[in-house]
Amino acid sequence: MTIYFYGADEVPYGCFSNFSDHGFGLDGVWWPTSEHYFQAQKFKGTRHADLIRRARTPLRAAELGRDPSKPLRRDWERVKDGVMRRAVATKFRAHADVRDILLSTGEEEIVEDTTTDHYWGRGRTGNGKNMLGRILVSTRNQLRAELAEASDSDGRRPGRRSS
Repeated sequence: MTIYFYGADEVPYGCFSNFSDHGFGLDGVWWPTSEHYFQAQKFKGTRHADLIRRARTPLRAAELGRDPSKPLRRDWERVKDGVMRRAVATKFRAHADVRDILLSTGEEEIVEDTTTDHYWGRGRTGNGKNMLGRILVSTRNQLRAELAEASDSDGRRPGRRSS
């Protein structure tokens, strides 16, 4: 079964949205949402980036980040997926409640159910790249591997003898 999400207020998967109220510390500052972080990185090192970080809502951060009068950093198209991966991973590491929801999705495909974004979501035709969903699945796999590694280092590996 494919898991679809979009609005931050949807239960239980709204926490997958970049607009969900799950802030985190990254790069030495507090980000109210992963949307704030992502949009600000388009203008990294500028006053506009700080204005985005301080935006009252994720919607306002998105509006500021999409301001066509502000030039994007030159490498944006090359780095944007990595920026999103970093934001999503940090958010889910920082919040056990949403990490548990992500891990509870098993092996299911996760899809951002938006008709307006063909890159980050499924797009109008339903055949979009769904990069946010793919990053969530990748983050889920990474978190699962980290938890397994932590269990192993705690000495709980099957067949291991204690001395």
